[in-house]
Amino acid sequence: MQCIKCSTQLPGEANFCFKCGFPVGDIKVCRSCPECGNSLSSIDKFCSRCGVPVQVIKEGRDSLETPSEKPRVQIGKTPKLILVPGGQFVRGGGTQTSLVTLVSFYMAEVPVTQMQYSCVMGKNPSKLLGEDRPVESVNWCEAIIYCNLLSKMNGLQPCYSIGTTTDLSGFEASSPVWKRIVCNFASNGFRLPTEAEWEYAARDGKSSCTNQYSGSSKINSVAWYGENSGITTHSVATKEPNALKLYDMSGNVAEWCWDYYEPTLPTGSLTNPHGPNIGEMHVKKGGSWLDDEQQCTVFYRSGSAPNGKSSSLGFRVCCSAIGETI
Repeated sequence: MQCIKCSTQLPGEANFCFKCGFPVGDIKVCRSCPECGNSLSSIDKFCSRCGVPVQVIKEGRDSLETPSEKPRVQIGKTPKLILVPGGQFVRGGGTQTSLVTLVSFYMAEVPVTQMQYSCVMGKNPSKLLGEDRPVESVNWCEAIIYCNLLSKMNGLQPCYSIGTTTDLSGFEASSPVWKRIVCNFASNGFRLPTEAEWEYAARDGKSSCTNQYSGSSKINSVAWYGENSGITTHSVATKEPNALKLYDMSGNVAEWCWDYYEPTLPTGSLTNPHGPNIGEMHVKKGGSWLDDEQQCTVFYRSGSAPNGKSSSLGFRVCCSAIGETI
């Protein structure tokens, strides 16, 4: 048997990893320490990291959906949007930075939930089930299709088209026709955020935000990630929001962005950047229940193929603020 956290080889009868203390075998990880975020099993009486006393969870109790893990906001069938006022910020981290100017836009307060996705698409592809949990195992193309269908359901102009077609549900994710997709940023419909919009919103929509994670410098207060998630997603809006009242921008599931991914960010001053014109992968941001602290920072970036799916990857929607110059 192998520890899924640190890969240490363990005897078959082990309940905990002797190296990192992570539960293994038949012992289920189902919660995190309220003090330090350490993963705990149902039989723990004390946190193995900080020693704080915790309650033993009795067999049959639904520990993953305790009352304290219900969303702090009302989740409707259509995502609720929060205005992100335009401004300037320094995008990226380390040596890869650029000064970006953005017009105002609207960002969904939580990632798209399984209930919201099912109401539009008529199916739920997620592996880690729960109607208030983020939808996952959705590729980039399916996220685009959802945006257009959601726009039509709400009487809005779809943002995405291939040629003259806005009904993109007939195109397979592996089809080269997706290379021809365009986004009309002047439309009033739902769309994926650009990488710059995502990071600006995660940084509280401020030019001087110094938090490494969205809403805090302490990851356990704002994110479900590899150390506290119990190896699963959680209901949205159960951690603290950032200053814009956006939840789960760090952790829970990583989120698709519109832009094609390039390993190096462009330098200099940019206004409303939409990313490269061509590419093989699309940007994902925010980190997930599976990731470490670094991957959950507001500036960390990576890419995945547009037909790629993962139980740690979802998305949230945004809208242009019509009347602003795009």
